[in-house]
Amino acid sequence: MKTTHGYSAQKDDHAKRLRRIEGQIRGISKMIDDDKYCIDILTQISAVNRAMRAVALSLLDEHLGNCVTRAASRGGDEANEKLAEASAAIARLVRS
Repeated sequence: MKTTHGYSAQKDDHAKRLRRIEGQIRGISKMIDDDKYCIDILTQISAVNRAMRAVALSLLDEHLGNCVTRAASRGGDEANEKLAEASAAIARLVRS
């Protein structure tokens, strides 16, 4: 039986967003190769960071709405584990 994750319904959307971000990163690399202005490069880096944060928040939302909710309804150790995972993920996002 294949495991379904909270993001499964949006998997294609996430993949498209990540490919766009990958293109942005290649663009930043080219900007450096082409000796573009520092501030312009930093602006693009900021845009990539915002885009990555948006993907992360979307995945977190889907995890909370599906994986954590499902585990919480079952209770027990699985619920505690999923809540701890979500808390740790939130802490990593806040620190980044």
